[in-house]
Amino acid sequence: MAIDYENEELLTVTQAAKQMPTRPAVRTVWRWMQEGCWGTKLESVLIGGRRLTSREAIRRFITATSESIEAKKPEMSARRRQAIERAERELREAGV
Repeated sequence: MAIDYENEELLTVTQAAKQMPTRPAVRTVWRWMQEGCWGTKLESVLIGGRRLTSREAIRRFITATSESIEAKKPEMSARRRQAIERAERELREAGV
């Protein structure tokens, strides 16, 4: 989705960094716009030689990166699951 500059609240990179919950460095926000994070780029628009993003784009970026992280979590291997079950069984037998 692209930024709708007529209907979204535009922010400079510095303003965007201050609006984000974790207060990332301005350079980090710039990198998210240029390179992305977890396969998602922070949407931006170039107006009059200034790179801007929007409050709404930040929300979309946070949602998309959170979903990407959850989707990429590795599943537990069968060997690991068996080791956990064995350890739990031993603890139960030991009365712990």
